[in-house]
Amino acid sequence: MKNVKKYKRTLLMLGIVGLTLILSACSNKPITNQSTGIWDGLIVLNFSRAIIWLAHFFGGNYGVGIIIFTIIIRIILLPLMVFQTRSMRKTQEIQPQLKALQKKYSSRDRDTMQKLQTEQQKLYSEAGINPLMGCLPAVVQLPIIWALYQAIWRTAVLRSGTFLWLQLGHKDPYFILPLLAAFATFLSSWLTTKSAPETSSMNTMMVIGMPVVVFFTALNVASSLSLYWTVSYIFQVGQTLLLQNPWKIQAERDEKAKEKAARERVMKKAVRRAKQSRRK
Repeated sequence: MKNVKKYKRTLLMLGIVGLTLILSACSNKPITNQSTGIWDGLIVLNFSRAIIWLAHFFGGNYGVGIIIFTIIIRIILLPLMVFQTRSMRKTQEIQPQLKALQKKYSSRDRDTMQKLQTEQQKLYSEAGINPLMGCLPAVVQLPIIWALYQAIWRTAVLRSGTFLWLQLGHKDPYFILPLLAAFATFLSSWLTTKSAPETSSMNTMMVIGMPVVVFFTALNVASSLSLYWTVSYIFQVGQTLLLQNPWKIQAERDEKAKEKAARERVMKKAVRRAKQSRRK
């Protein structure tokens, strides 16, 4: 069993490393009909063609083409996000138990660490969680999102059009898109962390840090990319409300806590009655 787990872990790490090497080796040359290769000629070029086709379908508006194609990609990825969200929620629910185990086995000697690992694996198994499988949706999404990003960035015609007040090949002169992208990022991160049973410094850093990074990045790239990011993060807000609504999750959590408290009260009453019966 241990060898199988080690094999799976090694295979996943090799996959991530291989994917990173493939993406880092991608060309930055403009995408044209003469682009070749699996990445440029097959994937990015066809993404570019799809966006241009959608733009022509909507009256030659490349901004609308970017918006519609981004939404289509996000919808296609939705099943993976459902899987990832469910896995994340299960992991969040057992965080108190994991922290209790870490406190119980706080010593750093080898035997204690092995006991901690065994207990953690047992807890994951009982909760139906595979930590390695939780990483796979992110690995699968990465090349698709990156291909969409490159299709917009490397296709000249997608940067030459206009959309509302924007010149798609230039920065947003009024900083509206960077602000929208940062706000949508903040809202998505806040909604995601709000559903967690416990707060942590990492969650706080994500809520504050990610919007800042997105804002300053969007300030310095073409508005076509800022438009893609804004639409993507707005979609993610809706996706989070649909799949991981924090108020619904908290209501379910409160209901379970009430049921548990009610069961404990019943058990205590039963114990008291049993003791009284024995005394009589």
